[in-house]
Amino acid sequence: MDQNLNGWFTERSPMWPGQAFSLKVEKILHEKQSKFQHIQLFESANFGKVMVLDGAIQFTERDECSYQEMITFLALNSHPSPKKVLIVGGGDGGVAREVAKHPAVEKVVQCEIDSEVIEACKTYVPSLGCGFSNPKLTLYTGDGAEFLEKTDEKFDVIITDASDPVVADDDQGDKTKDGPAASLFKEDYYAKMKDKLADGGILSCQCESMWLHIKLITSLVKTSRAIYPVVEYAYTCTPSYPSGQIGFLLCSKNENTNFREPVTVWDLEAAEKLNLKYYNSDIHRAAFAMPSFMRRELDNIK
Repeated sequence: MDQNLNGWFTERSPMWPGQAFSLKVEKILHEKQSKFQHIQLFESANFGKVMVLDGAIQFTERDECSYQEMITFLALNSHPSPKKVLIVGGGDGGVAREVAKHPAVEKVVQCEIDSEVIEACKTYVPSLGCGFSNPKLTLYTGDGAEFLEKTDEKFDVIITDASDPVVADDDQGDKTKDGPAASLFKEDYYAKMKDKLADGGILSCQCESMWLHIKLITSLVKTSRAIYPVVEYAYTCTPSYPSGQIGFLLCSKNENTNFREPVTVWDLEAAEKLNLKYYNSDIHRAAFAMPSFMRRELDNIK
């Protein structure tokens, strides 16, 4: 497999220049070039099964809960009645798995561009791929931005679980190209999502790392504040992601939304009943507590 030397996979990317992250490979499970991207799945020594798309780690079994649960429940538990949810991306099935757990959710619609990713996770990572078997879910294969243009449905919550907009175009991670998710980081996509949100609707989008992508984050926050009355950046800790941290952009059409205080409160006991490994109401609130350097960046957006 690419970027594999003496039994180790090493992740390099122009999205995080000058650094790398390595995992010991025990067994290669699957490798294929789809129409959209290079797909790799392997069993690692300490992080369980790992999925890599175009050279970038998408999840490991060890820490995927910290991402899947947070991108889901920061939004769902900030909405008083999230009955109908749209997932854009999320081809590993993890977000669908989590959304379906919420007692208020009645219908889940998902649009993922790459059917090869879906099938690979169903086959090799049933702990995530099980998300596709939930009876609440209707699955479409295609481009998420195009789906939003064509659908007449309205959703209480839209979750965009996108891979990075830019990916490596060589084995050393020095050259770049747009990835399949590039369109999901553009201004017109956020405007399209607003049109498909019901009254009081909320969206949650993957929004990169504060340690690496401040310009991208602040640009998206600025763009979103021109569209939505309430916009917040939150983050979670995921050891296998670059710098060990990844963020989410949360937007609401309801000017009274307070993302920092969940309307649905789950203590540790409630979280355990839902088989949550990471999320609870305390960690929800903590996700919005920024380090000083990031607080200044967000406060200074004009």
